[in-house]
Amino acid sequence: MAIASPAGAVWDEKQVQVFISILEKLQLKVETGATIKKKFGYFSGTDEARAKELNGYFRDNSIKGIFCMKGGWGCARILDLLDYSLIKANPKPLMGFSDITSLLIAINARTGLVTFHGPVGNSGWNEFSSAYVQGLLIKKEAALLNTGPKPEDAPVVFTPGKAKGVLVGGNLSVVASIIGSKYLPDWSDKILFLEETSEEPYRIDRMLTQLKLAGVLGSIRGLVFGKCVKCEAEEPEKAFTFMQVLEQHLKPLGIPAFYGAMIGHIENKLTVPIGINAEMNAEKGTIQLLESAVS
Repeated sequence: MAIASPAGAVWDEKQVQVFISILEKLQLKVETGATIKKKFGYFSGTDEARAKELNGYFRDNSIKGIFCMKGGWGCARILDLLDYSLIKANPKPLMGFSDITSLLIAINARTGLVTFHGPVGNSGWNEFSSAYVQGLLIKKEAALLNTGPKPEDAPVVFTPGKAKGVLVGGNLSVVASIIGSKYLPDWSDKILFLEETSEEPYRIDRMLTQLKLAGVLGSIRGLVFGKCVKCEAEEPEKAFTFMQVLEQHLKPLGIPAFYGAMIGHIENKLTVPIGINAEMNAEKGTIQLLESAVS
């Protein structure tokens, strides 16, 4: 397995060693990329260097999968520099979240390969998060993705019901930022999952409105919103709450929709495959994979 940093620079190299130890405990042989140590402003190297490394890891048959060290910003800048024919001819898991969302969606849309919205290297790799990584990538399970075990993890249901479709999604602001590009799927048979962090309700409102105006929300079969961390208004007396914004956007869709999946900038994190058939159950707050994500 390779560890790459296709987005932000890694400023704490101790985190890399911790991540290597975690992967080695999973019985994985680890190689680290040059981008782990490169600094170019807030990026881990130039756009060309980051894209070249990622293309190289897909080309290299000795590399069986690619983990991203961190998010930040920068993946959208390298989408035009990736060799999608090469990537399609050399399928292997790519995993990350946050800014990595643009890579996950683009590669799936352009190649049909399954990608993985899951922990990055500087995430918390606790028992919960590690179990889903092992289950999906190593044990090849068609897993049931549950909400968390605590009472506060119970799903908030906007529209009850079940929906079957192909999973796609990730960070809301990243998805919104590539609307109008050639790196998005046909949304018509999709279950969309989203998450966000450090955005006020009016910004969430703006981004969901963008998805609506672009025809995304009107095309999907179901919507799962993961956790939104630090999404409170600075002046709550002058604003809608985050939940009010979700209700305004999701209820009128008339499709199964709930909030609270363990997806996002949180300690206990699900790994969600993009490009896999699944069935969501809004009342139970679950996503049941209908097939294995790896062959």
